[in-house]
Amino acid sequence: MAGRFEILKENDQAYRFRLTAADGTVVAESPTFPHLDGVVAGIKAVRENAATGLIVDRSTPERKAA
Repeated sequence: MAGRFEILKENDQAYRFRLTAADGTVVAESPTFPHLDGVVAGIKAVRENAATGLIVDRSTPERKAA
């Protein structure tokens, strides 16, 4: 089973989405959006960019050239 996007309503004026793995683990959460259309656009953007996104390791400081 694949992961899924869950759309959540924060209050009357805010929405967000959560990406969960097949086992229910939360993989990512979005910021809030004022409109449902924004949430849907955010999900589409993640779908389009996730598979081709570059991996940038920022866990260690960059070395400066000597």
